[in-house]
Amino acid sequence: MIRQAVIMAGGLGSRFGGRTKAMPKGFIEIDGTAMVERSVQKLIAAGVEEIIIGTGHCYEYYDELAKKYHCIRTVRNVNYQNTSSMGTLEVCAPFVKDTALLLESDLLYDSIGLFALDNDSRKNVILASGKTNSEDEVYLETDENGVLSGVSKNKDEIRNVAGELVGISKVSKEFLDKMVDFYGKTRAENAKIDYETVFKKIAKDDPIYVHKIEYYAWTEIDDEAMLTRANTLIYPRIKENEELRKVQREVLLNPGPSTTTDSVKYAQVVKDICPRELEFGNLMEKVSEDLTSFVANPEKYTTVMFGCSGTGADEAMISSCVPPDGKLLVVDNGSYGARLAKIASVYGIETDVFKSSTYEPIDLEALENQMKSKKYTTFAVVYHETTTGLLNPLEKICPMAKKYGMTTVCDIVSAYAGMPIDMEKLQIDFGAATSNKHIGGMAGIGFVVCKKDELLKQKDWPMRNYYLNLFDQYKYFEETKQTRFTPPVQTFYALRQAIIETKQETIEKRFERFTECWKILVNALKEIGLKMLVKEENQSHFITAILIPETPAYDFNKMHDFARGQGFTIYPGKLGNIDTFRIANMGDIKPEEMRRFTEILKEYMKSIGVC
Repeated sequence: MIRQAVIMAGGLGSRFGGRTKAMPKGFIEIDGTAMVERSVQKLIAAGVEEIIIGTGHCYEYYDELAKKYHCIRTVRNVNYQNTSSMGTLEVCAPFVKDTALLLESDLLYDSIGLFALDNDSRKNVILASGKTNSEDEVYLETDENGVLSGVSKNKDEIRNVAGELVGISKVSKEFLDKMVDFYGKTRAENAKIDYETVFKKIAKDDPIYVHKIEYYAWTEIDDEAMLTRANTLIYPRIKENEELRKVQREVLLNPGPSTTTDSVKYAQVVKDICPRELEFGNLMEKVSEDLTSFVANPEKYTTVMFGCSGTGADEAMISSCVPPDGKLLVVDNGSYGARLAKIASVYGIETDVFKSSTYEPIDLEALENQMKSKKYTTFAVVYHETTTGLLNPLEKICPMAKKYGMTTVCDIVSAYAGMPIDMEKLQIDFGAATSNKHIGGMAGIGFVVCKKDELLKQKDWPMRNYYLNLFDQYKYFEETKQTRFTPPVQTFYALRQAIIETKQETIEKRFERFTECWKILVNALKEIGLKMLVKEENQSHFITAILIPETPAYDFNKMHDFARGQGFTIYPGKLGNIDTFRIANMGDIKPEEMRRFTEILKEYMKSIGVC
């Protein structure tokens, strides 16, 4: 797994003439997207967490790009006019922590090349292709073991051509440091040396191998002729190749699991690994830290993870967080609040249930009267009641519970990573969530974000639950970087990728996207004449419960099949006494897709005489 990439982008691009006088070569567009931005997008999709771009000519362009992609770090080569690619690589090298991908900024390439390098077991590898006829080839030569032994633009200097340099390589930190050391010692005579020439110098003592993909689709773009060739010959091949690898798109408008990106799906395709290896333990530790950081300060909170659903996380929380002699108060204003109460009853926990409307705001005065009527140790509530889309005002409810000395445990499953949450500010001690829903991973990992000082209180409590015990799982992970029982390995890789993509979009922007989808839906419902169960001002923007039309012609199953036939999955209501169907805004749903769905909804409703 490669976490970093370096893009060398300091050059003048002088062969383009006036086109690159006031713009870096990497910002020349192919099909409306700059080459370097297209490369950044592919690196993110391949699981790269940080992209270091070495800049020089018109560096401001890259600084602006870094504002759009938060994983980018720009490093200026102030001497770019007097150095070549190695000079730019030198200024980037101090920020490389481990194995990294090295790329040129003027490349157009099929993303399968990144996959090939990531899955090559050798530490240092150069990606090569077969014959390109590009008229600007860099030829590579290897010895009998596949180790680089020659690099030249002059084919006559190469005895046996092993392939042509693509401009994408994988190098270890140690190899990169040797490159920089060589450059530093020979700078006087090698100021304008290219990085690939230094590869050859270092390979004498530390091997770097050549990985050849004979019919690889790629091109470097150095001048107008190469740009024309890229647009007419190479890009169509790349586009076709990448289109063939896309997964059929099904937009899930049900409240979970939610629609995922192809990059999250493909993140599961990894080498087999024993989850007890340190490498995987480090991955889980980083995932835990990131999950915490989205909603809380990692110095005060920690995330405990299990192989389970969101309900499993709820069960871990309820069964672990009530003291042996404690008493629980649960708010039930929907199926998921009722589920918290049911879990408590299964464990024999003394519990009172505060019943509230499933579609109207909680009566806070009545709730406070309930809180102070008895001595409760623990308070449980759902943040976003997925049954109806009602958003409970935890900013008022949890401080009220703390006022009466209660530990607060909250189901934040359908709110986590979909909207800004600050658990400390909201005074939430424990929050249960899942790897799917808004975070956009695959279903299979349940987790609880825990306030550390509250979690440590459980140290000497008798265990009600073995597999889902919060403190036992936390303690074991702290000591070993392992879960007590076999984790869902591939699901963790998918969650890691979902975290990368969440960081890139940001939760604030994600909430804006969900809100835009919700507004499109609400406006369409008003146009059709359908009514919503929950008033707009009380809705979460994530789930919309819609009252079914008052006509015997309505049939949910027929509506479901009609939408499913056009790539959209919808979900029935979950209220026993009120007939609804629900539309969710979760996961990788786009506003244009919600617009398309509302047209399908209108078409169905029109067919049964509703509009």
